[in-house]
Amino acid sequence: MKKFINRHPNQYGRWVLGILPFVLLLILYVAASNARLAENPNDPLLPSLMQMGDAIQRMAFEPSKRTGEYLMLQDTLASLQRIGIGVGVSALIGLIFGIANGAIPYIRATLSPLIVGVSLVPPMAILPILFIIFGLEELAKVMLIIVGITPFLIRDLQQRTLEIPEEQIIKMQTLGANTWQIVTRLALPQIMPRLLATTRLALGTAWIFLIAAEAIAATEGLGYRIFLVRRYLSMDVILPYVMWITLLALMIDFLLARISRWRYPWFHASS
Repeated sequence: MKKFINRHPNQYGRWVLGILPFVLLLILYVAASNARLAENPNDPLLPSLMQMGDAIQRMAFEPSKRTGEYLMLQDTLASLQRIGIGVGVSALIGLIFGIANGAIPYIRATLSPLIVGVSLVPPMAILPILFIIFGLEELAKVMLIIVGITPFLIRDLQQRTLEIPEEQIIKMQTLGANTWQIVTRLALPQIMPRLLATTRLALGTAWIFLIAAEAIAATEGLGYRIFLVRRYLSMDVILPYVMWITLLALMIDFLLARISRWRYPWFHASS
């Protein structure tokens, strides 16, 4: 008989087990909401599913009476554009400097102390500075994401580059490869799947910085909308927006995972 630690669920079992916590949370919420609304039907703290459905209908499927736009769609597109640019630029910078720091000792000795120092600065502490330098437009919000996650990406990819077996580097040098060839033909192919994995880990942090920036200075966006309606205690809007942000993050994470498995199957086979 197999020990429990050695048992693995099949594909169907993984889906069921993965969905189970969400179902339990939903049941718990519905029970708590019904209990509070039974005592006070006007209690805004835990709205019913019907109330949240009405809010979704109003925000997502009915044009705004003031602007004529679909607010949830407008907010979603604005936030996705900001996080897409911020994470994309961060990944590119992280890839370049991560490989350079890991592969070339002179660059590592020069830049590593600076990157370590920058990575320890709380990004939210310099948010006012970003708004002063870049203004209150899109650039400041994107820069907060870049400043927030780029040092983490660089440090992680630098460590992954340093973990490349030295025997591979020696063999390439023996075959006459120069530094550029070692970086592009040895380090880069091995680091790319790790870049996708590290970016997936940084996505949650990127969303935090995005919501914070939108809450402080924005006229549209998912974070802006949440902090706009909180003054009215509109939990029927806030909770669906939070769930929508979570769903968007899950879809982006799933997309990156599928791209990684499609493009680099050898990496997932070895891990």
